[in-house]
Amino acid sequence: MCFEFDALPPRVPEDRVIPRLAGGAAAERLTLHSADGTPFAAALAECPDPIGGPAVIILPDVRGLYRFYVDLAERFVTAGYHALAIDYFGRTAGDAERDDEFDYMPHTMQTTPAQVQADIAAARDALAERTGATSFVTLGFCFGGAQSDLAGANPELGLDAVVSFYGTLDPGRFGIDSPDFPAPLRHADQIRTPLLALFGGADDHIPPADIEKFDAALTRNGVPHEIVSYPGAPHSFFDRAFDEHAEASADAWRRVLDFLGKVGAPAAG
Repeated sequence: MCFEFDALPPRVPEDRVIPRLAGGAAAERLTLHSADGTPFAAALAECPDPIGGPAVIILPDVRGLYRFYVDLAERFVTAGYHALAIDYFGRTAGDAERDDEFDYMPHTMQTTPAQVQADIAAARDALAERTGATSFVTLGFCFGGAQSDLAGANPELGLDAVVSFYGTLDPGRFGIDSPDFPAPLRHADQIRTPLLALFGGADDHIPPADIEKFDAALTRNGVPHEIVSYPGAPHSFFDRAFDEHAEASADAWRRVLDFLGKVGAPAAG
């Protein structure tokens, strides 16, 4: 698990909030359909006056779509971006809203990168239809961070870049040995999309040696990338409840927004 059920993302730093958009926009709950016909839940926060740049497809942690990621999508609006957060578990758990009692792990273990990438494609198409966006970035956390990294190896998705927060690099660190669980470190040589990866320096499940191997593989492939590790920050540091990591969270926000500012063509309103 990445965040607690009642966690909330840090606010966008005040100096990066667009004044005319400071009020944000409430996310709209949607049901999208993947290529295999599976309905899955999503939350769209549509920016009324985007500043230009990519639309953001948010890939949650193992819990799937819950309040943290809906709130995060709404926060992107205050910085001038459309954002859409998706759920992974339409195939096994349906598309209804879930509470804190949801037993996510059995569903997580049945979810493959190929399925997630099909859902990303549906999210991309929905964003294009609803907002006119023409460039797209995935942004994921933990399990979703690994999925975001792997999406950068699929040219058919047409992504302009990928972002990951403490994306799991080697699931063996969790005792997971499954060919269907995302493992970016094993597939790093296939990634071609510009990438921003943010890690906690005190994350026991993502040791510095794994990050260094990942960095080296991307460098070897000539992939434009930036990797940042925050000293002393744990897994899931990007949480408003962690006052002691507020500086790392604010810096992470700035890096993400700077990265988006360099990506793709303007998104139409």
